[in-house]
Amino acid sequence: MELVDKSTVKLVKHNASDVDVAHAAWVSNFGSEAEARDTTDVSKLINFLYKNRHMSPFEHGSFTFFVDTPIFVAREFMRHRTWSYNETSGRYKELEPRFYMAPKDRPMRQVGRIGNYSFEAGTPEQTGEVFMRTMESYEASWYAYKSMLDKGVAKEVARNVLPVGTMTQFYATANPRNVMQFLQLRNDGPALKEIRDVAVEIEAAFAEAMTLTYAAYKAYDWRDDKAEIEHLRNKVDQLTSELAWSTSRIGADL
Repeated sequence: MELVDKSTVKLVKHNASDVDVAHAAWVSNFGSEAEARDTTDVSKLINFLYKNRHMSPFEHGSFTFFVDTPIFVAREFMRHRTWSYNETSGRYKELEPRFYMAPKDRPMRQVGRIGNYSFEAGTPEQTGEVFMRTMESYEASWYAYKSMLDKGVAKEVARNVLPVGTMTQFYATANPRNVMQFLQLRNDGPALKEIRDVAVEIEAAFAEAMTLTYAAYKAYDWRDDKAEIEHLRNKVDQLTSELAWSTSRIGADL
């Protein structure tokens, strides 16, 4: 049995560049002449497009990644339905005894309420309990899986006993726009640690392939909008309270 404490991501191929973004945008104004335009400096155009949310020019390209990760991370990853996936099949292939084991420095305790959780380091006792119970589960489930296979049970039936910590592999393909959307959600503080580890590797590959687009993505991070919207909501609440107070005072004077 192999224990794995992190996911791995490999960029298989990509067909995407900053120049592709510029050409796609120029078609709107220049038609067939778009391909002939000077592309020596497209950074201002890319910044303008991203800042003003003109996102369709970022859809003309693709990235394909090979991801090795626990099943529970794969299921969260595949919530991004704008990506295309092909995953190792437990119906056709005998799965391998490779399981995820959370590293000791992984936060173990969930603190707070729904919608406002924080995760903190576990005690040595909690860390030991996680390791011991996880190992017990993996050993028992793997024994059950192999026992059924040895007795001729179909792989698609025997796999039912395997836990979500079993390692799986899949191809994931998306255009640059959807890669950035994935990164905004998954390489963010509140995101699950294990999927954030995947997002960090995807972000590094994306940054290298599309340096200007990545710079715009970082400069105009949409997550900043959340703080701005919250500020506006607080301002509206304040003005509403002040208006209600003023109205009550006017009524009292009358």
